[in-house]
Amino acid sequence: MLWYKSFLETRSRFLIGLCVLLMSVFGTVYAYPRVERLLPMVPAAAAASGGLVADRIRDIAALSSTYRGYIWAQALRQNVTQMLSLFAVLLGAGGLATQGTRGALFTLSLPVSRNQLLGVRTATGLAELAALSFVPLLLLPVMSPGVGQHYGLADTLVHGLCFFVGGAVLFSAACLLSTVFHDQWRPILIVCLFAAVLGLAEPFFGELSRYSLFGTMDGEIYFRGGGVPWLELLASAAVSAALLFAASRNLARQDF
Repeated sequence: MLWYKSFLETRSRFLIGLCVLLMSVFGTVYAYPRVERLLPMVPAAAAASGGLVADRIRDIAALSSTYRGYIWAQALRQNVTQMLSLFAVLLGAGGLATQGTRGALFTLSLPVSRNQLLGVRTATGLAELAALSFVPLLLLPVMSPGVGQHYGLADTLVHGLCFFVGGAVLFSAACLLSTVFHDQWRPILIVCLFAAVLGLAEPFFGELSRYSLFGTMDGEIYFRGGGVPWLELLASAAVSAALLFAASRNLARQDF
């Protein structure tokens, strides 16, 4: 019953996120032949732009010269990272503290502890986040032959793991703030604002940006040939665990 109740609370956010991510990956793959045809025109466009814009254009063009680089630059580093971050926050927000007095009292009347309630809610959200992290990316090895390309299953699984572990940090932060504020929107806005500031600050980090939260999520270290970023993944998992522990302690002190 608790699992089903938790799924009902988040199913619309989960299903919308899954559809959006699937369409994004689908569109990115089938846009590649057109991008290939446009690549010879990039040097002229970069020369006309000048400055940082030209550097950005040349960087994207260099990455897009290979199919794997194109997928990372256009999908994994940008679209999927941004959308998955948003839906991780949406899945983490809510729960017992935001249900209102009547809903909270009904849930608390069930023969389970608050830690069990939070545990089921968290496990359901993380399972949904895992599905959002892996399922859309599985389109890459399946659909790539349709545009005459190949994308490895190992790359898909590594990037899916990076998305899940990195996204879990934002999920856990939203979960913690949902035990602090008794409305659903403040946790969402605060975590989204934090993510936006972090994303805007990344260009100033230089090479260190690949070790940041979003650098971990998009798997830049792995893409650049540095192997699976186990240290960054373990650090992100530790942060998520600490945030969820703080959420459980905070919920235990709540007076409903």
